[in-house]
Amino acid sequence: MLVIPAIDLKDGEAVRLYKGDYNQKVVYSKEPEKLAKEFENMGAKYLHVVDLDGAKDGECTNLETIKKIRESITIPMEIGGGIRNEETVSLYLDEIGINRVILGTSAINNPDFLSEMIKKYGPEKIVVGVDVKEGFVSISGWLEKSEVNYLDFIKELEKIGVKYIVATDISKDGTLSRT
Repeated sequence: MLVIPAIDLKDGEAVRLYKGDYNQKVVYSKEPEKLAKEFENMGAKYLHVVDLDGAKDGECTNLETIKKIRESITIPMEIGGGIRNEETVSLYLDEIGINRVILGTSAINNPDFLSEMIKKYGPEKIVVGVDVKEGFVSISGWLEKSEVNYLDFIKELEKIGVKYIVATDISKDGTLSRT
């Protein structure tokens, strides 16, 4: 089993949102790169990072913080949030040295783009984030609910050749609860 610790970024800080609510956050660290290094020192084999501001705005909002995290650790790292075009995919994979990118909004809004990125970079480097609220896929930083059933979406991802999926039940995220 591979347990992957996660760091969510908002305004350059490591945070936890309560049920995806940007107004209900707990700050865990003002220096996320140090938190990443702590995870590595504790034996983490991979790191999952989400740019929450980027997910909402569709841009690389926390780029400098992401670069600091990448530079502070030697373990593989995946990044999601705001990755909506090939330039951003290339920036993370080719320039910064991120190992995998997570496509969420772009995967559901533009399946052709998802297919192109899998063909270009391979299924080892492209992950799809499936964020679920009330049985449907949410997009744009969890702020919009699509009309796509999450199980139907996952079946389509398999047909496209997606190897890795990060699934989040938004109603549970940040609550420290299973029920």
